[in-house]
Amino acid sequence: MTHLFDPPTPNLPENRNPHHADADANNGEVASAGDLEINEILEINPESATDSKSVLRNPNFLSLWSGQVFSQIADKVFLVLVIAIVSTQFQNKGETISGWVSAVMVSFTIPAILFGSIAGVYVDRWNKKTVLVTSNILRGVLVLSIPLLLWITKNSVLPWGAPTGFWGLLCITFLISTFTQFFTPAEQSAITLVVEKPKLLAANSLYTTTIMAALILGFALGEPILALSDRLWHNVGQEIVVGGSYLVAGIILLLLKTGETKENLHRDSFHVWNDIKDGLQYLNHKKTSLSALIQLICTFSIIAALTVLAVRLAEVMPEIKSEQFGFLLAIASLGMAIGAGLVAKLGDRFNRQNLALIGSVGMCLFLGMLAVFSDRFWLGLVAIAGTGIFAGLCVIPMQTVIQEETPEDMRGKVFGLQNNAVNIALSLPLSVAGIAESYFGLQKVIFGLSAIAIATGILAWYIARQLVES
Repeated sequence: MTHLFDPPTPNLPENRNPHHADADANNGEVASAGDLEINEILEINPESATDSKSVLRNPNFLSLWSGQVFSQIADKVFLVLVIAIVSTQFQNKGETISGWVSAVMVSFTIPAILFGSIAGVYVDRWNKKTVLVTSNILRGVLVLSIPLLLWITKNSVLPWGAPTGFWGLLCITFLISTFTQFFTPAEQSAITLVVEKPKLLAANSLYTTTIMAALILGFALGEPILALSDRLWHNVGQEIVVGGSYLVAGIILLLLKTGETKENLHRDSFHVWNDIKDGLQYLNHKKTSLSALIQLICTFSIIAALTVLAVRLAEVMPEIKSEQFGFLLAIASLGMAIGAGLVAKLGDRFNRQNLALIGSVGMCLFLGMLAVFSDRFWLGLVAIAGTGIFAGLCVIPMQTVIQEETPEDMRGKVFGLQNNAVNIALSLPLSVAGIAESYFGLQKVIFGLSAIAIATGILAWYIARQLVES
């Protein structure tokens, strides 16, 4: 075990079980190693209890987390920036903005589906610090190039009548999302390199809190911040704020020391699809990781569905208008941040699967409450916040299980698959939830989400218990 203030080696003793290396060659050894790891995960060690303050004393994690703060804020405000550019530069008077926004969202989502898994395979073979720094610098440069693009393509139209600048903006959005697909698995792998295993739960809690805070900031303060920056630096201020945040993240991450060497990187024969297959086979052998991934996918699907249904909820609540749906999403994000804080403070008193089961039961109850009181503002807010709190209790322990169980040479593959699956889980409900609500009604759809929450929680818990008992 490395010392807290030293650059940790990537080969954490808890994860470097010799059975991992021969997982495909010897199924019996995999089963044996898996049983030992499951018992280790489910065992509660009071001496390993930790909180976010102790994690932040690790200078390498502090660099990684600080870089994430700026990167996450830039991610959330970037979409606000693009939509603002569309509304001022390309949308015609009296025309609905929905079509323009849909095109932007498609260009942002496609890379997640196409490159999520492939990016993880490459990340296994690349230095994680290099990936983190480069992806942020490139995203920053792309955002800063937007004013130049709009100036060059001003009044230019493509042969089919579409504004050239808008298509250029879609290309920049596509590229930024593509670089994000490499950043995400590298970030997840880097956490396991710089944080000791007993502190992973606190580290993931802090990360989730940061993501939720960035989400709240993006929804609540994104537009005012961009408006203020535009007044300070006319025509370029918005891009300076967003692009500058990416660049600051990249500069901070230069301080990161992961302890990786060329010998540590996975550089055997390079076959992308075989590596993706290896990742799938590994998950098939590691039932606890697979069940954790299933619960993550379902939880994120519920969150994505609520993102769509928030517009309808705002519409049926007499106290607010439909365009104020962002307020409801901010409350859900605040709930998840509170849940992440609870996990960081109390998480080590429970094993991972039991904690996630508590989260699933809580989500089920509060979603049921939301379905019943969907038109009651204050009760609805309580239900939304409660759903967010217990969603945090689901997501963080399951993410920690995957990180704890996955050996270093498989992390890029597994986290790439996870990133791809989660992105699909976040994208698919965006189209399905609205259609389901129009056919079945708001109340029935939310009750359906409640049933999904409890079913996946029980399934993940049951699989883990069965493996321990066997």
